[in-house]
Amino acid sequence: MERRHLDVVVLSDIHLGTYGCRAKELLNYLRSIQPDMLILNGDIIDGWQFSKRFFPSAHMQVIRELMQFITNGSRVVYITGNHDEMMRKYTDLHIGQFTLVDKLVLEIDQKMTWIFHGDVFDNTTQGSARMIAKLGSNGYGMLILFNRMMNALLGFIGKEKISISKKIMEGVNKAVAKVNDLEQIASTLAIKKNYDYVICGHIHQPALHTIENADGKVIYMNSGDWVEHMTALEYENKSWRLYEYQSKDFPVSHQKETKQILNVVTDDFTVHLSRLNA
Repeated sequence: MERRHLDVVVLSDIHLGTYGCRAKELLNYLRSIQPDMLILNGDIIDGWQFSKRFFPSAHMQVIRELMQFITNGSRVVYITGNHDEMMRKYTDLHIGQFTLVDKLVLEIDQKMTWIFHGDVFDNTTQGSARMIAKLGSNGYGMLILFNRMMNALLGFIGKEKISISKKIMEGVNKAVAKVNDLEQIASTLAIKKNYDYVICGHIHQPALHTIENADGKVIYMNSGDWVEHMTALEYENKSWRLYEYQSKDFPVSHQKETKQILNVVTDDFTVHLSRLNA
């Protein structure tokens, strides 16, 4: 398959190292694109659930594929999230084409885009509630595993597959949204800062729509996740779009099985991109 050239791609909430990660599907997607810039918007490796006993070869292949983008000349920006918060002590790290930050301001085609993971506005990941969130994360991982076993059984008897984990996650997110309302908080701040776009992850709810208030408007986007929704944000031809993985587009898997070898407080980081055809 010929790779699609894209200006910018945003991925988040991959959760490598967990049962829920859809690594094989993600590999298909990564091997179908060639972005000038790849933005990893948090929760790429799941430090909350990481275990030496579970890190399949497909998960390692994803890491290698991400590194290959750097080798091929793509700029890779890693924005830390709450599940990979251990990396925040290395923020503002720059090595060649790789950058590690807590948030990013991207100027492209005279438009300003503010990008951050979003956990900073989530009360459930702050203070004493953080431990409860970690326990819930572990339970969600087991639910994913149970859901897949059930779907295998349903498929065997010719019944339609269901997503228990997705329904529960959506219910939890609706409850949390009443307290946090990530979309509104992020959008309100983005409008005050005069940004044209704001991009988050964290809540596993892909989105792309305009939010308005008395002070103005902004386009809010969420890159979703690679646990349930398998989505990404892509920028091409001066516009953003929400990509959703479809298995029918990848009839033959690109993955090659290989033996496995074993409070955001930084200044905004600004990148100026000049389009060749501008």
